[in-house]
Amino acid sequence: KDPVTLYVSGGNTQVLAFTEGRYRIFGETQDLGIGNAIDKLARELGLEHPGGPKLEELAKHGKYIELPYVVKGMDLSFSGILTAAKKLIPKHKPEDICYSFQETCFAMLTEVTERAVAHTEKEEVLLTGGVAANKRLQEMLSIMCKERGARFYVVNPEFAGDNGAMIAWVGMLMSGQKSTDLGINRYWRTDEVEISWRL
Repeated sequence: KDPVTLYVSGGNTQVLAFTEGRYRIFGETQDLGIGNAIDKLARELGLEHPGGPKLEELAKHGKYIELPYVVKGMDLSFSGILTAAKKLIPKHKPEDICYSFQETCFAMLTEVTERAVAHTEKEEVLLTGGVAANKRLQEMLSIMCKERGARFYVVNPEFAGDNGAMIAWVGMLMSGQKSTDLGINRYWRTDEVEISWRL
């Protein structure tokens, strides 16, 4: 009903919570969305599209290699870890690179989500976005929530893909709003949208 939301996709990586009529961003990526970083590494490794599920599968059979861990407050950065992982390609097995990349990135995401839960004192975490389908990320967040006494939810896969505009349009219609000019702004930030249907 009132979760901290971890929104992980190709275009966005944000830790959000609803307050005062808007979703507030407590932490976010300073460069690449986690989904974009995963896709870029998958391409470098020669994995077929979509690369995320293939990277996840290879990671199940890998061993850990240390990679940069970049968290500042509740903000994250994935470009440095991506560059470091790419440099490992000639010398290491793809399984080890995938495992190390996934574990490090997901530990960062879990840390900032835990900080947001502590800061907001909320008792629920919602995982959403295309990367929400990753079972290892779900597992790490579930463990953190259990340790903190919070409930953990994952959005249904049919609502986690690249259909945000359609969901927003249906939400507008359901709340009685009408518009002939959608006024689409691809740079519109999550925290700039007034949430009139949830007060």
